[in-house]
Amino acid sequence: MSVRILKMEKESCPAARLIGKKYESGGNWDEWWANNWFEKLEAVQGLSINDHGYIGAVRVVNGTPEYWIGIFFPADTQVPEGFEAVDIEPLEYAVFYLYGGKNNGEFYSIDTHNMCLEELKAHNLQRKEDAWCFERYNCPRYTTPDEKGNVILDYGISITGEGVTHL
Repeated sequence: MSVRILKMEKESCPAARLIGKKYESGGNWDEWWANNWFEKLEAVQGLSINDHGYIGAVRVVNGTPEYWIGIFFPADTQVPEGFEAVDIEPLEYAVFYLYGGKNNGEFYSIDTHNMCLEELKAHNLQRKEDAWCFERYNCPRYTTPDEKGNVILDYGISITGEGVTHL
C-alpha cells in the first residue's frame, strides 16, 4: 500500500451542521464542480476552503450507509436553498493525516480505512459504532501535490473513550 499515516491527532468537535447533499451510494463530486456548489456554500458565511475544507462523510443509519458531500458549519447556520443539512452532535475524532497519490484510489479504499482502525487499536482508541467518518479535503495539503506528486488527506473516525492527543 502506498498510502501511509503521517500522524494521528485527536480532535474534539462541537455540535456542527453539515450542509451539502445526501447520497444513497458514494457521492458525485463531479456534479459539485460542474454546479459550483462549493462556491455557493462558501458564500454562506464568507468561508474559503482554507478555513475548513470540503467534506465527504458517511455514517450508518438503520444498517445502511448514508453519504454526504458538503462543508461543516456552526450548528445554527441557515441552510441555503437547494441544499440539505444534517446536525452532528459533539464528537471526538481521531484524524489521520494520510500521505499518498490522490489519483491511485488508495485513499478511498477499505484497506486504508482498516489501516486507520488498526492504528486506533494500537493507541487504545475505539471507533464509535455507526457514527461519522469523514474525508476533509483541506487546501493546500490536498490540493497542492509535493515534488513526488503526493498530497495529504485528512481522514476522521468518530471515537469513544480516552487516548492520545497526537502521534
